[in-house]
Amino acid sequence: MHAPVHPRIGSRQVFAIAGPAMVANLTTPLIGVVSTTAIGRLDDAALLGGVAMASVIFDCLFWLFGFLRMSTLAFTAQALGAGEAREQTAILVRGFIVAGLIGAALIALQLPLTSALFDLMGGSDGVTRAAKTYFMIRIWSSPFAFANYVVLGWLVGQARANPALGLQVVINLINMAATILLVLVYDAGIAGAAIAALLSETTGFVLGVIVCRRYAAGGFAVPRARLFDRAKLMHLLAVNSDIMIRTAALIAVFLFFTAKGARAGDVTLAANSVLNNFLLVSAFFLDGLANAAQQLCGRSFGARDATGFANSTRLVLTWGLGFALFVAALFALFGPNIISFMTASEDVRRAAREFLPFIVLAPIPGVFAFGFDGIYVGATWAREMRNLMLVSLAIFFGVWWALQSFGNAGLWCALIAFYIARGGLQGARYPTLYRATFSSPSPRLRGEGRGEGESPQGR
Repeated sequence: MHAPVHPRIGSRQVFAIAGPAMVANLTTPLIGVVSTTAIGRLDDAALLGGVAMASVIFDCLFWLFGFLRMSTLAFTAQALGAGEAREQTAILVRGFIVAGLIGAALIALQLPLTSALFDLMGGSDGVTRAAKTYFMIRIWSSPFAFANYVVLGWLVGQARANPALGLQVVINLINMAATILLVLVYDAGIAGAAIAALLSETTGFVLGVIVCRRYAAGGFAVPRARLFDRAKLMHLLAVNSDIMIRTAALIAVFLFFTAKGARAGDVTLAANSVLNNFLLVSAFFLDGLANAAQQLCGRSFGARDATGFANSTRLVLTWGLGFALFVAALFALFGPNIISFMTASEDVRRAAREFLPFIVLAPIPGVFAFGFDGIYVGATWAREMRNLMLVSLAIFFGVWWALQSFGNAGLWCALIAFYIARGGLQGARYPTLYRATFSSPSPRLRGEGRGEGESPQGR
């Protein structure tokens, strides 16, 4: 069937998706702030350390399965572009099945996971005990949290960013309200914070199903043959596994960066923690634009619209560069004052200001790292993205090894080099992938994430 004609892609379409995503990103850190504040008021350092340790573990664990959101978004946008309404519903239901299976597996493996992860973290007995309590409760939220990734990806994939934003905000508000109520009013301690997370994810899933049912063509009833189509399932598995490996490499960089900062001493660790908040702010905006790239490029891919794909790429990168320059200017002008506000320690202030130039520079290469990630996800060039990320990971470690004698400055140089490598390598590869994608008679050729020049018969 022929894909429907879509309107010309412009800045309005970009910000219709990127804007709500940016707002949703800005609400997320409030959960950590509220949880930390609520537990902190109990005046027990072990509990505070426990929730901090467990939260880091869940951040990394859930981040690893972020492919559920990304692949759902990409496949949904492609189906939208191709005018395949029933396939969009099938993508949603497949996503729910995968989310449920992964969540159930984590629950089944909670005891060995708890032992392995907390032994690796090496906290004190009190902190580890508190963290395990949090972990053993919150792990039950896994199927719902992963299903919420699917809901978010599916709604954004259909360019329904406002309902997606609404669900994210509701989940976050419920989490914050329940944490305050359970921890401070009912004195449930660290278990209360974990129950609040479980409650918010479960409620979010129920609301998400209700919202998705409204937009699903024909409800959730999908013929078994379509739902379990072998070619589509293998495609889904290949893309998800490639994105998962890519994400694991990304997590490895930031865990290594944190660990090396910690070994450099308390002042350096604290300074890096302050500066990481600057990176987080810039990431909010760039990730919102990456969401736009995923949807618009995915839709153009499905519609076989080469012009729309190229316009989406150009607009996302251009607006991203504009935001990056603006944010970099703010960091350069107000960074020292922000650092002074964030910490009262003169030693930490001095160290943070010393490394502030890296933060001013970071958003520029970050544009291309985030932007091309979104473009590659939208086109499901997953294997290419995985391979280039692994090369970037090797470059990160190579630069760190060469500059390790420079201490924390060498570590920051390695991180900037990692950003440059991610965006630069994907940018260099983009023209070849673009030509191969839109010169092929089959829209699924490049969507399989396979190497250049392969044919459907050669997969």
